[in-house]
Amino acid sequence: MNLKKLLLVAAVVCAIAAFMAFDLGRYLSLDYLKQSQAGFADLYAQRPLMVVATYFGLYVLVTALSFPGAAILTLAGGAVFGLGWGLLIVSFASTLGATLAFLTARFVLRDSIEAKFAKRLADINQGIQKDGAFYLFTLRLVPLVPFFVINLVMGLTNMRVWVFYAVSQLGMLAGTAVFVNAGTQLSQITSLKGILSPALIGSFVLLGLFPLLARKAVEAIKKRQVYARWAAVRPTSFDRNLVVIGGGAGGLVSAYIAAAVKAKVTLVEAHKMGGDCLNYGCVPSKALIKSAKLAHQMQHADRYGLNSYSRLYKEGYKPISFKKVMQRVLDVVAAIEPHDSIERYTGLGVEVLQGYAKIINPWTVEIALNGGGKQTLTTRNIVIAAGARPFVPPLPGLSEVGYVTSDTLWDSFSQLDEVPKRLVVLGGGPIGCELAQSFARLGSEVTQVEMAPRLMVREDLEVSGLVADALRADGVQVLTGHKALRCEQTDGRKVLVVEHAGAEKRIEFDELLCAVGRVARLSGYGLEDLGIPTQRTVEVNDYLQTIYPNIFAAGDVAGPFQFTHTAAHQAWYAAVNALFGDFKKFKVDYSVIPWATFTDPEVARVGLNEQDALAQGVAFEVTRYGIDDLDRAIADSEAQGFVKVLTVPGKDRILGVTIVGTHAGDLLAEFVLAMKHGLGLNKILGTIHTYPTLSEANKYAAGEWKRAHQPHALLAWVRKYHDWKRG
Repeated sequence: MNLKKLLLVAAVVCAIAAFMAFDLGRYLSLDYLKQSQAGFADLYAQRPLMVVATYFGLYVLVTALSFPGAAILTLAGGAVFGLGWGLLIVSFASTLGATLAFLTARFVLRDSIEAKFAKRLADINQGIQKDGAFYLFTLRLVPLVPFFVINLVMGLTNMRVWVFYAVSQLGMLAGTAVFVNAGTQLSQITSLKGILSPALIGSFVLLGLFPLLARKAVEAIKKRQVYARWAAVRPTSFDRNLVVIGGGAGGLVSAYIAAAVKAKVTLVEAHKMGGDCLNYGCVPSKALIKSAKLAHQMQHADRYGLNSYSRLYKEGYKPISFKKVMQRVLDVVAAIEPHDSIERYTGLGVEVLQGYAKIINPWTVEIALNGGGKQTLTTRNIVIAAGARPFVPPLPGLSEVGYVTSDTLWDSFSQLDEVPKRLVVLGGGPIGCELAQSFARLGSEVTQVEMAPRLMVREDLEVSGLVADALRADGVQVLTGHKALRCEQTDGRKVLVVEHAGAEKRIEFDELLCAVGRVARLSGYGLEDLGIPTQRTVEVNDYLQTIYPNIFAAGDVAGPFQFTHTAAHQAWYAAVNALFGDFKKFKVDYSVIPWATFTDPEVARVGLNEQDALAQGVAFEVTRYGIDDLDRAIADSEAQGFVKVLTVPGKDRILGVTIVGTHAGDLLAEFVLAMKHGLGLNKILGTIHTYPTLSEANKYAAGEWKRAHQPHALLAWVRKYHDWKRG
């Protein structure tokens, strides 16, 4: 705590001590007020300005310090100044005092509370930002909520001072008027309880609830307007509680949750169960990466004290069979398929229909079955989890020369006997980097083309540089700052024409892989006919609802992230809000979202990195631990990379973590857990980590932070103590 805070706390403590020591509370009692009313009235008649100023200052002081007695002072205002002037003086004095208490709590307590309960306070602040004025107005109107508690608690939030002041003055006006008016009849009051009768308290409660009830009424009217055009076709009963469109991660989890809570649910998938991740993305790419990494280790076996296979390559023997590698990829997909199969989900209680779903109206889904015919289902709720597809840029000549995407390369390349000799990878994002490195390690001459000035632009500059160096070391020709212009084909030769620094360059290739991003699947589901807004994704609110409260979207089709784990995360919210939203709805939580790029070395991140923090104006400290110093990494010949942690200045609260190194995606989990549950670096440092493991890198990073924040003054005294003990 800094000096200013200490001085303020000391002043408040002294004031409270004086209040208690001199029994000043006796002057803020109903009996004392009644006894002194005549004297106050005479003094006011003789010196009105002095009395008003003294009264105003005393009222501000009592409310600012949260002393008991504000109600008595309010009565005194009515008794001495009358209803009109009394209400005016008390209204401004009470609001000013409340604002000072609000600011004191913010100045003294908010930083420490935020450090301990960052996640909870962030959720509260999000609600305050959206509906804080409504909440405060309601609390001010209800006299059952202690006046001083509201001041102190609101000071811990991010509510603006002027909003607090204005809403407090307006919200307290009715209650103030009641007490000031009672003060004008002071002789008839026997206790404070008599002022607020049960009927009056009930009236205030209803008045306090009015803004919220009005808001609910407005929402109900809007909801009615949205559904108005469909009123004539609304079913009186429904075939299903939930229909889920899409059998990827988002759809599977939504359907599973619905079945688990005994809802009647139908899952509609037009193609393969498991979606893009199982069939075209995460699973096959990681299988390929594993084979490519092993091939790389074989070629560099001398690093492990073994004879390298490089000599065999020179002698014409190729220990790598690309056809077998691709067959292994397909086998891995086949081995995991049962986890997402129709049989498994049918066994879990989900009806699975294979076909193309179209939403006819907010409660009706029409399925064109793959086997022929149509089936129409009415349903209480719908979850759209249609996923995304690779984006193919409108590059002239691209279709003529032919190309593959991250979706089509598995089937296409599995037909090849040899790895593509010359491969162009268009795109420098995570998918492009993973595949470029893998094919280079399997023997392709890979050229990676990226229009941006560096690879993986969402990562910090040093991370992009490290990944680019790793790809170049594996033989990838990395061309950043190169814009693809067109494709050409002459005499069977395929060429990509790019532009760099104003000059054109021609790159010959045998295969071209488009890996420039993915776009949500939005067409064919009836969204346009229903008027559901879409841009790059389906527009949803905090509860994943579209403009129709019973139609939800989850996963890539909803954004803002395109990760399998976030699709599954959103699916829980979509399913629970759909099935139980009449009782309780949950806002989807994006506060701690991890992701990883599985290059070698891997890149994993959660929360803010340096470039994000700088862009958002967030103050931070950086703690860094080099994995090249880690015993296990050295033993595994994987001694490269780092753990970088961003924290609140002077505190161990984690703002974000970036890990570059082997198994970075696995190492990140400890930090994800810590951030999710508000644990700081001190907790990680105090946790036993098995030796020798890669996970020790996390503990050592926490240790680096601790060393940088040693209590030097205290340690100087400790040194003196030890010197004294030695005599």
